[in-house]
Amino acid sequence: MHIPIAREGVPYLLAAVFTTLVTAVLGCALLTWPLLVLTLLMGHFFRDPERILIAEPQDVISPAEGRIVCIERVESTRFIDKPCLKIGIFMTVFDVHVNRIPCSGTLQGMFYQKGRFLSASLERASIENEQNWLWIRTETGADVIVTQVAGLIARRIVCWPTVGDRVIRGERFGMIRFGSRLDVYVPENSEVLVRKGEHVYGGETALCRLK
Repeated sequence: MHIPIAREGVPYLLAAVFTTLVTAVLGCALLTWPLLVLTLLMGHFFRDPERILIAEPQDVISPAEGRIVCIERVESTRFIDKPCLKIGIFMTVFDVHVNRIPCSGTLQGMFYQKGRFLSASLERASIENEQNWLWIRTETGADVIVTQVAGLIARRIVCWPTVGDRVIRGERFGMIRFGSRLDVYVPENSEVLVRKGEHVYGGETALCRLK
C-alpha cells in the first residue's frame, strides 16, 4: 500500500510529531499549539498523493505540481545543441513537491550545478540557481530534458535514478524541499497543450505532445 508521505519527509515529520507530543505531555500549551500547526503544515508539504494518468502515449506529462510560468523557444540547452521548447513550472510551498518522470525512456545523462537561491518564479533562477539536470531519450529517439531548480527557501534537491536507468512516465524520481521550480525542454516541433498561468499536476497533466 502506498504511504501518502514522501519518504524524504518522514524524518522531518516524525521529529515534529515527537516534539509536539513532548511539549503537550509537559503541559506547555504556548509551545504545543504552534508546533502542532507546524507539524500539520509539514505533513501537507510532504504529501505524496497518487495520480491518475490518462494522457496519450506520445504526451509529455508534467513532472511537478504548480503554475506554468514560461513557455518559450530557446536556441539550445544542456545536452541538446539545437532549438527546443522550454516549459517552466513554479511550485509554491503549498504544492506537492514530489517530482515525476515526464516520459518513458532511458536516462542518458545527469548534471548537478551549484548556484544561488533566487526566487524560483524568476526567469534568472533557471540559469543562476542550484539545479539538477536529467536527460531522457524516449523509445522513439526524442530527447527530453528535466531540470530541478532550487528556490528561495529550498536548499536540498533530491534525485533517485542514475545514468543508464530505464525510467517510466509518471514514476517518482525525486523532490525539492520547501519551494522550487522544474523546467522541461522538449523538441521544437512539439504541440504544447498548456498555457502560461495554468495550474498543472505532476504525473497527470499533459504538457505537450511529441511529433
